[in-house]
Amino acid sequence: MTKHAVLIVAVLSLGTAVCAQDSINEGTSLYGTVASLSFNMMGPFIRLDDQRVLAFHDNATRTSDNDGESWSDPRPVFKDSQAFDALSPTLVRTRAGTLILGFSNNAELDWRWNDERRDADPGTQLPTYVTRSRDDGVSWESPIKLHNEWTGDNRNIIQMNSGTIVLSSMQLLHNPGRHAMVTYSSRDDGQTWARSNIIDLGGNGHHDGAVEGTIVELTDGRLWMLIRTNWAVFWEAFSNDEGRSWRVIRPSKIEASSSPGLLKRLSSGRLVLFWNRLMPTGWTEYPQMGLGGTYSPQWSDVPASASREELSMAFSEDDGQTWTEPTVIAFRDDQISYPQVFEVRPGELWVTSAFGNLRAIVREGDYVE
Repeated sequence: MTKHAVLIVAVLSLGTAVCAQDSINEGTSLYGTVASLSFNMMGPFIRLDDQRVLAFHDNATRTSDNDGESWSDPRPVFKDSQAFDALSPTLVRTRAGTLILGFSNNAELDWRWNDERRDADPGTQLPTYVTRSRDDGVSWESPIKLHNEWTGDNRNIIQMNSGTIVLSSMQLLHNPGRHAMVTYSSRDDGQTWARSNIIDLGGNGHHDGAVEGTIVELTDGRLWMLIRTNWAVFWEAFSNDEGRSWRVIRPSKIEASSSPGLLKRLSSGRLVLFWNRLMPTGWTEYPQMGLGGTYSPQWSDVPASASREELSMAFSEDDGQTWTEPTVIAFRDDQISYPQVFEVRPGELWVTSAFGNLRAIVREGDYVE
């Protein structure tokens, strides 16, 4: 049976799929009560004090005073459009009213992976920056560079109950080539930043190591990170000092493919996790990437699943100790990955993705009481 045929069988086993009827989610099957957004922006999104929603899209901000039914004209973020082009943007509005945007700068991207050395040559870079706005996006400060090394995806930035801002980032290490996690924290509303220790789990390959971790604050004040790996589960790390150091690092119990997840604390108090599971529904094996696998031996030094056809969701009432059964919310023949989540109003989530162009509405109450 071909891969495509097996995928069709898997989809049929999931239940009723609603194929998107518009161009926003073309080619994507949305499941159950999941609905399509009416606009084609990934975000990130935040809510302003005057109740407008602000979106970052194509290096500019737009605002909506009717929860996405219409949007203002774009307002550029960067004064020098040649010097800055934001990749993997993540946005927070602090309780002091400051907007902080974290991003990697595509304008400085230089990728020089060397297959023979299984490492990146000198000059490889994709720097990570932060910039602030203190007037709801009307103007922005000059970006501050946090590091010069190659960065994958900056998964999210949060403000803790204490007021500390924490950005989840990463960087490429060498000898051998692999990725490692790092966070940056600010206790002065984003003016200055402290760098954490590196979370280095080893590995060798252009997609190997500790990659693209997502963070959330637990009710006891600790930070919890779920880290993408090639070892069939997320690894987890905990910080007791607001992201300045990560000392407890171990495999989690959450099976996952080599693809990042997104954790978010909802207004209900629940945690929600969106991620790509180890393989699609109904599969018992999946083509492997990396050494010993079928594809891309430079991916990793172990065989790994990079399944991304299904995007799944689960909720936790106890800070991630237990989870509801995973629910597939969307499916594509190629991939739906790198999810982002914005709670536009209590219990109503805008779920978008960088790959697969998912633009969906998910209602918490349709899945948990």
